Amino acid sequence: MSKRSFAQHALSDWMQGTGPEADIVISSRIRIARNLRGLPFPMLATNQQSEDVMERLTAVPETGRLNAVGKFETIRLSDLSELERRVLVEKHLISPNLANESRGGAVILSDNESVSIMVNEEDHLRIQCLYPGFQISEAWELASRIDDIFEEVADYAFDERRGFLTSCPTNVGTGIRASVMMHLPGLVLTQQINRILSAITQVGLAVRGIYGEGSEALGNLFQISNQITLGQSEGEIIENLHSVAKQIIDHERAARERMVHESRIRLEDRVFRSYGILSHASIMDSKESAQRLSDVRLGIDLGLIQDVTPRMMNELLVLTQPGFLQQNSGEKLSAEQRDIRRAELIRQHLHRKSDHGGV
Repeated sequence: MSKRSFAQHALSDWMQGTGPEADIVISSRIRIARNLRGLPFPMLATNQQSEDVMERLTAVPETGRLNAVGKFETIRLSDLSELERRVLVEKHLISPNLANESRGGAVILSDNESVSIMVNEEDHLRIQCLYPGFQISEAWELASRIDDIFEEVADYAFDERRGFLTSCPTNVGTGIRASVMMHLPGLVLTQQINRILSAITQVGLAVRGIYGEGSEALGNLFQISNQITLGQSEGEIIENLHSVAKQIIDHERAARERMVHESRIRLEDRVFRSYGILSHASIMDSKESAQRLSDVRLGIDLGLIQDVTPRMMNELLVLTQPGFLQQNSGEKLSAEQRDIRRAELIRQHLHRKSDHGGV
């Protein structure tokens, strides 16, 4: 895997539009936060201490210990341009926090981009595993295996009473953050989403936008994750998220069925209007493109649009992000230039589908 290969293609394996309940659950993610005993958290570390952490943790893939779970390459953030860092964020392979880190940050990335291991982010080590569709248990099993591999050579900061010690108090305990990214246009369009999200927060879960904390829920995409890591086991955290996510899936399906039976003409008009605009628009900002791609994705899932795949929608969702647009253009673009290029790229993809009779 080339150090620049992640910027050559939009889709990672976990974004292919496959997996259980893939019409509603885009992806399942497990993130494990760990720190090394006897060293300050990254925000308080000196340059030398950050480099020490880097050398100790990036040595793990070099020993071949990770070969049992895949092929990995270490990429130092200092070797990347600002745009390349942004592309990694847009593909959910690193956090915005790590992208902005000026010293000692790295990502250990699997060749299929389903595993990204961040070094010197908010914590010394953050192991992230991503699966397509509703596979949160499978993601946890893989993350746990990788955690065990690192623990063989790394002395984790651990307290018998508090559990794993982390930079942010909300991660103390298991250090696990489990989440599912869900496409919920039915609940949004039937105006049930606020009631559902309010109920979610009352059972110890958090709702965030597509890029995590502080981001907007563009294109009817929501991340549902656990808030509590202390006082619960990993199994309890995952079971709670799985149970709530399954209920949300059922509510979303019911909302979609209700729209089909009670307002089919309005639904078709919305879907095909967005499809037409995406196919012919000359300029489009990121917010409008996300919403119209969501409309078309809903039309695909309901069988209203037959010759476009969910995979293409996932690809366009990434390709139309500001970093990817500029990376592929080979230059920095103004906001208007990005909007023009975004519309052009969407037109090209949809017209290519028409020319070849499907994707």
